[in-house]
Amino acid sequence: METNNLSIFNELESEVRSYCRSFPAVFNKAKGYKLWDVEGNEYIDFFSGAGALNYGHNDPKMKAKLVDYILNDGIAHSLDKATEAKAEFLEKFNNVILKPRNMEYKVMFPGPTGTNTVESALKLARKVTGRTDVISFTNGFHGMTIGSLSVTGNSFKRKGAGIPLQHVVTMPYDSFVNDELDTLEYLERFLEDNGSGVEIPAAMILETVQGEGGINAARFEWLQKVESICRRWGILLIIDDVQAGVGRTGTFFSFEEAGIKPDIVCLSKSIGGYGLPLALTLINPKYDIWEPGEHNGTFRGNNLAFVTATEALTYWENDAFEKSIQKKSKKISEFLVGLTVKYPQIKGEVRGRGFMQGIVTEVDGLASDIAKAAFERGLIMETAGPNDEVFKLFPALTIDDEGLEKGFAIIEESIQSLVNEKELVSS
Repeated sequence: METNNLSIFNELESEVRSYCRSFPAVFNKAKGYKLWDVEGNEYIDFFSGAGALNYGHNDPKMKAKLVDYILNDGIAHSLDKATEAKAEFLEKFNNVILKPRNMEYKVMFPGPTGTNTVESALKLARKVTGRTDVISFTNGFHGMTIGSLSVTGNSFKRKGAGIPLQHVVTMPYDSFVNDELDTLEYLERFLEDNGSGVEIPAAMILETVQGEGGINAARFEWLQKVESICRRWGILLIIDDVQAGVGRTGTFFSFEEAGIKPDIVCLSKSIGGYGLPLALTLINPKYDIWEPGEHNGTFRGNNLAFVTATEALTYWENDAFEKSIQKKSKKISEFLVGLTVKYPQIKGEVRGRGFMQGIVTEVDGLASDIAKAAFERGLIMETAGPNDEVFKLFPALTIDDEGLEKGFAIIEESIQSLVNEKELVSS
């Protein structure tokens, strides 16, 4: 394909395609925090594969390991047979990630995607407790298969199921109504009252920072109280760290600073390191009661992803990488806060934490317009929230200061142009 022509996709690909509509270009090369299209146009990537590319595109060390493995006829597909690549990943994950954090989990490979790990977590929680219902939270997003979709809040995505989504009770997330209302007091009352119509659930599932739901960050105190409620009632706590994990919020797991200990943790997206499909379900050993083969999947043993995932963990062998993430996170926060002050016309408020931040705007359609204007200027950025009211910054964790500053400049220029064009007025 010699030109930036999208006609082949319009002609042959399903109408369900979405990102190619937001970013109408034919891409053919990527490196670090940059992408190029077939016409040679360069783009700064503040999208990072929706959180699947925390280490950027084509990390050179991961690429070298992967190419070497392929050229030496390493096993690519193995279901869940024992392989050297899997053994090396398990050992390094235990030594570099779990042990230093005083965590003990059995590692399950449920299938290669985020929805696979959520499905396995829900299934196991029901098996362990013998209960049916699950409590999820408003604006949560956990995947597109039926079980995962049942605990997802977005009405548009839920309607796509085509059938009733049952056995789930949705409770208000932290600050869903306002910062003053204690949503967990409401939740506890439902559990305590035999007339509430809410059964004691098998599990509660949540994201500590809701990605697709609008970059809503739960307060640590709220997360701690959720954990205490789960302990009181014998409910399993499932943390979906598919998007917020692997350093995205500043620590490897998004819940570390809250000091909680989930019973089950769901990981995918950037755990593969290179953008290759991989998912883990981390299980408290006392709940690992699966029968052999009771949950399986043809592609749960992605050895190519094991190779890159193992190399990716090298970033975490000391605290230098984590400190660099946190330092650059402050730059992102300061930039976003500065935008809300400098451009009161956008009626914006900063949300999120770490490299998972954005601005929610009260001006209808403005977040999408900003993302579109940014793309036209060479920056890829996504929106989030039930009405796409948040534009969110998801740069690679490895991006340098120069890359951040270039991206910031494009975003500000985009906002400035729209403020002038739409003649927005501050109130």
